Amino acid sequence: MKASGVSLPSASRPGVDKPEPRAEAQGQQRFERQGLALTVLFVGAFLAPLDYFIVNLALPAIHTGLNASDAQLQLIVSAYASAYAVLLITGGRLGDLFGRRRMFMTGMAGFVVASALCGFAPNGHVLVIARIVQGMAASVMAPQVLATVRAVVPLHQQTRVMGFYGFVFGLASIVGQLGGGALITYQPFGLDWRAIFLINIPVGVLAFIGAWKYVPENQSATREGVDLKGVALLSLVLILLIYPMTHGREAGWPWWTFAMFALAAPALAAFIAVERRVERSGGSPLVDLQLFRNPAFSTGLVLAFLFYCNSAFFLTYGIYLQTGLHWTPLQSGIAIMPFALGFVAGPLTSPAVVRRIGGHVLTLGFSMMAVGFSVTGWAATHAALGTLFYAGLVLAGVGQGLVLPSIMRIVLGEVEPAKAGLASGVVTSTLQIGSAFGTAAISGAFFGALSANASAAGYAYAFQRSLAINAVLMVICIALSVTLVRHQQRASLRAIKAA
Repeated sequence: MKASGVSLPSASRPGVDKPEPRAEAQGQQRFERQGLALTVLFVGAFLAPLDYFIVNLALPAIHTGLNASDAQLQLIVSAYASAYAVLLITGGRLGDLFGRRRMFMTGMAGFVVASALCGFAPNGHVLVIARIVQGMAASVMAPQVLATVRAVVPLHQQTRVMGFYGFVFGLASIVGQLGGGALITYQPFGLDWRAIFLINIPVGVLAFIGAWKYVPENQSATREGVDLKGVALLSLVLILLIYPMTHGREAGWPWWTFAMFALAAPALAAFIAVERRVERSGGSPLVDLQLFRNPAFSTGLVLAFLFYCNSAFFLTYGIYLQTGLHWTPLQSGIAIMPFALGFVAGPLTSPAVVRRIGGHVLTLGFSMMAVGFSVTGWAATHAALGTLFYAGLVLAGVGQGLVLPSIMRIVLGEVEPAKAGLASGVVTSTLQIGSAFGTAAISGAFFGALSANASAAGYAYAFQRSLAINAVLMVICIALSVTLVRHQQRASLRAIKAA
């Protein structure tokens, strides 16, 4: 079968990659100049996480420059993350229905406009609104990257391409932390904190033009209307989950946070009922519930959730350095480099690792993260911030770099290209929910440990506790990753016998 002029084997991994019932939409462009097309797509993959990381170190400058309140500063971070997470699945589905290049360009255009609004915001209120728009635009743009890779890149190249995707994601964490600190410190063109948003404009404009010129259009062969009831109910479910997780800790976990968690269950039940009714009537539901009947897909989502709970590391590490040890934002940005460099190195080595050990790359990556976090946590309370401390960060970073692209590749490999946008949105949304949950729960344990001792030693102990929780989560992931590989092996054997 052909998609965008590229031959795609229908079942290169028996039992994992399913034969496609129909070709992608006809008349698509050939995937020529693959390097240029992927570069453009990876700019979108870079910008979405960049604008989450880069704003953290700019908050003090924004507080001073706009006289923003503490509540507004919290919303500047969480509003973007919440809007992004809530609409990712919808954004992925829109790409399946109306064309992934078209939606990528739409999201990129919206991201550029929102970045300009952020950069020229006259007060904290406008900046919060602009950040919500920016998160919404990112949710339309980001899922199209993985969906396009799944749909038009030949299967034998996807391990390598997904490795580059992980590299780009790791690079975003480096540029966000280090670049954000540098922009705030050196204030190019006298732009102070506004530079962190305005720099998106020329980059986004070039990516928009590049997408129009080099990225092939690709979409499902069947075009149906958008399941608006499904969009509304799923958005409600995610809001009920994500909003209290991102705001509950700062608010002291008032009653309304638990009320929202409780309401999420009946809202989810209503969403599932609506999706089943749409499916029975022959329509196109927002989420194909049959995806979750695949044990490998479901296990992969659980792994993605637990894996991204470790996003709390970035918050606790920054507080430990800046508040506990009184380091500057730039020093703190530099201090993340050992982890970030490992995060960058992991994806670049993952294709070679996959060739040697296959799906066990997940087990290896989770093991490295568990050991790395444990070593760094021990060193934080038993030694100065020296070789052992940073060696643990490098090891954990490499592990994260191995895991991220591998989870994406394995989970997306469970679906046919026609549903790649939906699956991409589901996986990425799961990661964001895991990030929000981990940040709320693990940072809660961090601050709980500080309540008794706010000295430098107390911050070190709290940081060690947060890393210990991360390490335990990674041990659970090790067991699940072994289960996932065994399932895939059994599925492959059954397919071979059936053939």
